[in-house]
Amino acid sequence: MRTMDPLWSSAEARGHVDRQNPGALIRMGRVSRGSRQADLGARLGCSASTVSRMEQRGSRTADVHLLRLAAREVGIPTKVLGAALGLGGFQATRVASAGPHRAEEDPMRRRTLLAAAGLAAPAQLLTGVDDALASMPAPTGSAVPLDTRMARARAFFDAGEHTALLEVLPGLLADAHEGAQSRTDLAHARLSACYSLAAQVLVKIGRYDRARLTADRATVYADLSGSPLVAAAAARELSIVLRHQDQAAAAQRLILDAVTKIEATGLTTPAQAAAYAQMLCTTSYTAARAGGRDQAQAMIHEASRAARRLPRQAPAGRLFPLTPAAVDLYAVGVHWALGDAGAALKAGRALRADQFPTAERKGRMHTDLGRAWWQWGKPEQTAHELLSALRVSPGEVRDRPAIRQIVSDLSTRHPRASGVRELATATGVRN
Repeated sequence: MRTMDPLWSSAEARGHVDRQNPGALIRMGRVSRGSRQADLGARLGCSASTVSRMEQRGSRTADVHLLRLAAREVGIPTKVLGAALGLGGFQATRVASAGPHRAEEDPMRRRTLLAAAGLAAPAQLLTGVDDALASMPAPTGSAVPLDTRMARARAFFDAGEHTALLEVLPGLLADAHEGAQSRTDLAHARLSACYSLAAQVLVKIGRYDRARLTADRATVYADLSGSPLVAAAAARELSIVLRHQDQAAAAQRLILDAVTKIEATGLTTPAQAAAYAQMLCTTSYTAARAGGRDQAQAMIHEASRAARRLPRQAPAGRLFPLTPAAVDLYAVGVHWALGDAGAALKAGRALRADQFPTAERKGRMHTDLGRAWWQWGKPEQTAHELLSALRVSPGEVRDRPAIRQIVSDLSTRHPRASGVRELATATGVRN
């Protein structure tokens, strides 16, 4: 078993951990290795001034992803970095509960929040998530097991019920943090999964700044869990956020690293094989959005080959519930991103809603096909697919900014096309 470098158990290092100053630890590690800020910056792909700012202000408000990369370069153990970020035992300030009557149990408040905005993601709920990310609330004290509540939260996402998920997220994160005080691998995996789920719903509704923070935290806790599959799941969510933030190169490096680590497991189990195929799908779509046609096509072809080993229906509870049909749906998105609507529709011609187990995936199938029809200049077919998505999972149409934009464009350019008026009315889009 490898012994930790004494540098990281020194009084100086412990002082930086106690003060939650990871930037000072980065500086310690860099200096101990005889590196300049410019040297470290070159290895990280950033400037010396960025390294300087990170070392001076490397607090919990910094770019956690960059901190993690720097920590790896200078040899800081994951658990030491986690403690300096206030993540190991979770020492963040907590907001005291107002008493036994919790807001989430107040049906009047719930109805008020649900009706507070045109989108199904009221501003008050997003404020609640923001508050929890800045200063975690006290544990809820719920008697319901955390795994049961996490499954319920996942079910909200799968059903496209984004508002309900946003409402329960603060309490779920608080209780997962409380559990992580045990510092067990399983508790860290649970907390990483909670943050990954938060990142997913925030990406879905277009709140990428918040998604970046939650995805960063998911990767930190995934590292602490020691599970390569949990780490891959967190890396995938962060790569998706980076892609939406127009950081395609960083997203691609991150997801390719995840592919390599999953492949290193030997792919001896169905769960590992599913994770590998999922990483290839994400890599392909990321490359396509960046204009990398050859890489995108090669990766989706390899994903299709890898998916032949997968069952048509994923077992319940699998971290990466990928199926051959799900890979075909990714191919639709890849060809759309490459600007080839005909190839996208060809890839999706055999897809059926009953091949997908959740409302979210069924809705995504229809919206992806709708995007392809819109790219091809077919307004009626576009409206038909988006109406189908709306019927099975309203949040897929109402909450996603890119899909709402298509509805708005349809309403403006083709107001008399079949289905357009119904679609605009159902989504509340005004032209």
